[in-house]
Amino acid sequence: MFLHNSPFWLKAFFPGFIWHIPTREKKIFLTFDDGPIPDITESVLETLNLYGAKATFFCIGNNVQKHPEIYQKLLDNNHAIGNHTFNHMNGWKTDDGLYLENIKQCDAELNLPTKLFRPPYGRIKKSQARVVKKERQIIMWDVLSGDFSKEITQEICLRKSIQHARPGSIVLFHDSIKAATNMQYALPRFLEHFSNLGFSFEAMAMQ
Repeated sequence: MFLHNSPFWLKAFFPGFIWHIPTREKKIFLTFDDGPIPDITESVLETLNLYGAKATFFCIGNNVQKHPEIYQKLLDNNHAIGNHTFNHMNGWKTDDGLYLENIKQCDAELNLPTKLFRPPYGRIKKSQARVVKKERQIIMWDVLSGDFSKEITQEICLRKSIQHARPGSIVLFHDSIKAATNMQYALPRFLEHFSNLGFSFEAMAMQ
């Protein structure tokens, strides 16, 4: 069970988190979690390039360590990078010290200055968030594609993503094995739809 669109009450429960970029311009901020993954992340890059789109990739440190050549492709294509912990840790189930150390481990693999952090599953304790927010921006989303779910079809993934996106939306897809089927169907069609409406797709500022 998940919500394709982040409701007001959820945003209010996590003050200081970033769910949307205020703008009147036709801009959408695509984000991808859980990579880099061979073939899948590379297919995302190819699709983005077809539309001149930039995005923000919230990378798992362990995946960067295993696939440095794919991570380098993200940098070479001028996409933004965010921290997604080293081991995709669920903050609700993790001791604060271990969670914060896992973030630092990811930093070491990313090896670049980025203030962008996204908690895996969107789950982070308030005690953890207080520390993280001192040096980073906690980036959430206002449109969840649901590409990871086996309970929705490719068509629903696409339709719901289009339905809820608006200027300044932070849209969450996944460059992961689990999400690949839905994501690879929805992403090019999402890009085509909003490109035809005059939207651009931009990366988030890392500092």
